[in-house]
Amino acid sequence: MVFAVQVGKTSPVSFPAGWYDDPEDPTQQRYWDGSAWTDQRRAHDGPPPYQGQFGQPTGTQPYGQTAQHGQVYGGAQPGPAQYGQPQYGQYGGQPGAQHPVGQQQYPAYPHTGQGYGYPGQRGHTTPDGQPLSGWWRRVFAWIIDGIIVWIIALPLTGYFYYQYAQVIWGYLEDVVDEARAGRSTTSFTLPPEAYKWLIPAALLGFLVSFVYQYLFLTKKGATPGKMALGIAVRLRDVPGHPPAAAVAKRCGFDLALSLAGLVPLIGTLAAFISLLNGLWPLWDDKKQALHDKVAGTNVVRT
Repeated sequence: MVFAVQVGKTSPVSFPAGWYDDPEDPTQQRYWDGSAWTDQRRAHDGPPPYQGQFGQPTGTQPYGQTAQHGQVYGGAQPGPAQYGQPQYGQYGGQPGAQHPVGQQQYPAYPHTGQGYGYPGQRGHTTPDGQPLSGWWRRVFAWIIDGIIVWIIALPLTGYFYYQYAQVIWGYLEDVVDEARAGRSTTSFTLPPEAYKWLIPAALLGFLVSFVYQYLFLTKKGATPGKMALGIAVRLRDVPGHPPAAAVAKRCGFDLALSLAGLVPLIGTLAAFISLLNGLWPLWDDKKQALHDKVAGTNVVRT
């Protein structure tokens, strides 16, 4: 039994997890996980608390439109619950149940599978109703984060990339000289000396990327790139910042693919899996990439 803390007393009323009016800011909603408030917040544009029925008298709420907070159009009393939804002003079918903070009564926001803010249209959401990110938002966030990681890692990797570039430049000059002398040869491999500089640079870059992702996701729930695009990472079944174990699995999967890409023979297979990982949300019904499935996470709109 979950106890909701009220003003000056404790009431043995169990409140279902969901979005309710934020007691600290009435202009937005806050997620109640069934026992306590989380840090997840959103604007007042979720599914309407009550939708009018066909045949209502003039002055009542039009069918399918959202009533203003705490109001019923025309002063009409709300009708019976529709499609199994609790009546206006009730929580979980318990008449008179109070808001989790114990101060006011609010309507429940049942999740009916409709799109976020678009009645009648089905959208992709987490089980508790938070909308999932689209694929393009994830791509642009990945690009932004990639640029940031490259800049952060440059003091560590710059020397190695410089030496690598010198080796490649010398190799290309030798190829041109051979071609001018009529001794042209075709090769699809880099000179062995190039790997001496490329591998340390890549390993340092992967390490910086892992730490960058791990710290931001565990502390903020989103990297700067994701913050810029209005998306975040969370467990699919639990709102809030993802736990360290899930983040480690998520980032570790990407790191393992990156390291495998440096190994001869299996590098091509690793590159193919990395491509599938990035494209997987396009056809997955839960909009998860492969690393999301490993970690049990979703990328959501904030």
